[in-house]
Amino acid sequence: MSRLFALIVTCSLAVPVHAAEPAAGVQVPQELKSTYAPSVTTRYLFFLPVDYGKTDQKWPLLVCLHGSGESGDDLEKVKSHGPPKLVETRPGDFPFVIVSPQVRDDEVPAIDRWQPRFIAELVEHVASHYAVDRDRIYLTGLSMGGFGTIRTLAQYPDLFAAGAPICGGGWDYYARQLKEVPLWFFHGDNDRAVPVELSTVLVKAIRREGGRPRLTVYENVDHDSWTATYDNPELYRWLLSHKLSDRAAKP
Repeated sequence: MSRLFALIVTCSLAVPVHAAEPAAGVQVPQELKSTYAPSVTTRYLFFLPVDYGKTDQKWPLLVCLHGSGESGDDLEKVKSHGPPKLVETRPGDFPFVIVSPQVRDDEVPAIDRWQPRFIAELVEHVASHYAVDRDRIYLTGLSMGGFGTIRTLAQYPDLFAAGAPICGGGWDYYARQLKEVPLWFFHGDNDRAVPVELSTVLVKAIRREGGRPRLTVYENVDHDSWTATYDNPELYRWLLSHKLSDRAAKP
């Protein structure tokens, strides 16, 4: 049984704590009890685009992974940065279903807090219960979430159409799994929390494997490379330009 098929079968049994469909254009808290580990409940912010439900249209799904500072049990902290912050005041600018999960602030090292199987389980749950276009599922994250983005894409490259890791990175042995995934890396050249080399080394490794990742390095920028990135409409246009089926169509 393939990993993705096993994921679909398993996640169909995941238990939503809040089953009522939220209103379109309003970001709301939701919870999902894991079937992998029944003691684990993933809390997340959930957003349906303002025109959701007006037609039978299927919508792209954007999954956003926060940094270590937003860990904990206060879901409001997830609204500090990126799309979960921006949709609060600009809901009409985001033609995506947006899922922004939160991890707890526990003794696990920050780099290991985002567990790919729980992210994939959440994606499968949302895609199964809402009008999601499975051909256009995207993953992004900042800092700790940037590491989580890379790790998840490496483990589930056939689940996501594209990814945008910001001030994160990963080990060069991920390169082979990532070579077919459209990626756009972002980093500040003066980042003292996560050195820019953690992005540049991985980008070079992916290119050696035949991949074509993009890399934007902001000059004279420390750790906060996410504000400029998430404020840039070009990021979202780039994500939407990619479909999972485009990879399958390659010779």
